[in-house]
Amino acid sequence: MNIIIIEDEKPAARLLTRKVEKLGYVVNQMLHSVEEAINWLNTNQQPDLIFLDIQLSDGLSFEIFEHFDKENQPIKSAVIFTTAYDEYALRAFKLNSIDYLLKPIDEDELETAITKFKNQFQQNSVNSLDFEAIKRMLVNPVEKEYKSRFSVKVGNQIKIISVDEVECFYSENKGTYLHTLDNRDYLVDASLEVVESELNPKDFFRINRKYIIPLKTIEEIQMHTNSRLKLILPTYKTDEVIVARERVNDFKDWIG
Repeated sequence: MNIIIIEDEKPAARLLTRKVEKLGYVVNQMLHSVEEAINWLNTNQQPDLIFLDIQLSDGLSFEIFEHFDKENQPIKSAVIFTTAYDEYALRAFKLNSIDYLLKPIDEDELETAITKFKNQFQQNSVNSLDFEAIKRMLVNPVEKEYKSRFSVKVGNQIKIISVDEVECFYSENKGTYLHTLDNRDYLVDASLEVVESELNPKDFFRINRKYIIPLKTIEEIQMHTNSRLKLILPTYKTDEVIVARERVNDFKDWIG
């Protein structure tokens, strides 16, 4: 299969590429804007499958399809949307028989979506999509809201902690904790994966399986062994905070 990814966040595009290739497929191209996608599609064969984010850096991805419709060269590729829109807005996709993957993308759901496409592709029954109808239904999408505070138990009381007070989140002994800037630790009633999905990715980054770090609390970044990075935080000194080697490039993009 000829597969391309159109996604303006480069770390997200690389992560999706790794997940697709882990399933045994090859991503032929990553594109990051409406303009870049149009230029590439003008000079290359249409792919079999496009993973498509809706909101790109220079406009809605629907503009890509509108361009080629006007040129009487409609894009006939199958599309799997990758989106952060909430479930209400996603009714537009369901009503149009469109596959979508809600960010952060789950590997099992990714495999199911590709398998569904493969079956349709082999049977030559891939649905054509009414992009104009989808666009109309998403004129006023509900933007995803990220958590601004967490509630934690302290004895018999519940304490509210703002994300601005968080120095890092970490997992330990099957529990998830937040560490505050005043050097205190609190147990969070959620997995680190769930916490990650609730935080604004512009402000927080999962550096490895154990830690999620807010950008503003990083005091120093040091080179470490095996092409890794070591982060120095204001008060958390329990363990070394290391950016995993496979996350270093995405981390550099995030801070950069």
